[in-house]
Amino acid sequence: MPEKFDAIVVGAGPAGIACAYELAKAGVSVLLLERGEYPGSKNVMGGVLYRKMMEEVIPDFHKEAPLERPIVEQRFMMMDKSSAVTFSYKGLEWAQEPFNNFTVLRAKFDQWFAGKAVEKGALLVNETVVLECIVENGKVVGVRTDRPDGELRADVVVLADGVNSLLAKSLGFHKEFRPDEVALATMEILKLDKKLIEDRFNLEEGQGCTIELFGDATKGILGTGFLYTNKDTLSIGVGSLLSGLIKHKIKPYELMEYVKKHPMIRPYIQGAEPQEYLAHLIPEGGYRSIPKVAGAGVLVVGDAAQLVNAIHREGSNMAMTSGRIAAETILAAKEREDFSEESLDLYRQRLMSSFVGQDMKKYKDSTHHFDKFPQYFEQYIPMMNKAMSQMLTVDGSSKWEKQKKIWRDIGTAKQKFKIARDIYRAWKVMK
Repeated sequence: MPEKFDAIVVGAGPAGIACAYELAKAGVSVLLLERGEYPGSKNVMGGVLYRKMMEEVIPDFHKEAPLERPIVEQRFMMMDKSSAVTFSYKGLEWAQEPFNNFTVLRAKFDQWFAGKAVEKGALLVNETVVLECIVENGKVVGVRTDRPDGELRADVVVLADGVNSLLAKSLGFHKEFRPDEVALATMEILKLDKKLIEDRFNLEEGQGCTIELFGDATKGILGTGFLYTNKDTLSIGVGSLLSGLIKHKIKPYELMEYVKKHPMIRPYIQGAEPQEYLAHLIPEGGYRSIPKVAGAGVLVVGDAAQLVNAIHREGSNMAMTSGRIAAETILAAKEREDFSEESLDLYRQRLMSSFVGQDMKKYKDSTHHFDKFPQYFEQYIPMMNKAMSQMLTVDGSSKWEKQKKIWRDIGTAKQKFKIARDIYRAWKVMK
């Protein structure tokens, strides 16, 4: 192994691999370190990959990547204990090239993606834990690993080591994240016949569907559940803020079982066989939780930089974009032979001016708002379900009478004003 690299990337997830790929493609010597047995072995996400951002790294990737299904329908289910109000969009334009997004299984996809980086010249080393960054004269100059003679040097180190980045924390880039800044997601892969999947989700052959679950899926705690279609498996999961799980004394696996047994979900997964169980921390703090992302000789990307849009459930696209921008920043710094914090701060500037920074800023107060005011999930979703049930039940009452009853059930004038105020507040943090 060389004594020194141009760049060392810690973590072979979407952000780290995208960065390593771009650097290797440009002829830069880059070392990609992964603590797992292989890329993807310890990586977990709901399973949706967005075409546009991946294509900016590898054009026409969908022609060879191990993808599951192109998504043609996205459903949003507002759940009560025995009912659900569902919104959806199904577009057949998403069933053909260039597509919009795909379901993926990370264990397969990340191995393929990392393999493409290796083809370009990146050196991938698995089963390697980075213990600390080597800092000399205020500049990161390499990393120290758990391997014998595990000291490695580089002009730049890219931290792509996940939501709880101990390396970024050790550099003073962030403090310990609070329980209301991090969600814990659990997920299962369920084996089910391909034809059954297509019948149950009303899909043509090869098409995919995603269902996002709100309300009773998390027992009113701030968070969401999901159910995604793969080729011959389903990905089902649920994630909630750690603060909510602690407050309500709910164990993650209990929430997972609750979702699987919910009457609105049970018919979709009936007869499916569990294949794999996974758990993962997800950054949910939003814009205000983004740590310092650039220092002398070091950049922070992906989950380690808290780059997740919790409202739209987007993370992998932001991760890949941050990795790509980090690589472009390193290449520019290499041309100048300047890896100072001032030089590498170009990464932060470009990141914040991209869709990543703009979307993070747009929803900067949303997670904290919905966490602070739990009535959106605990009261308003059940209220909406009850109103729909009353309105659509044919029982001889006129629609005027039904509307009046729904209006009365909302409560007093003071309660109606409170709901109107909450709707305005929600609009304000989402606009």
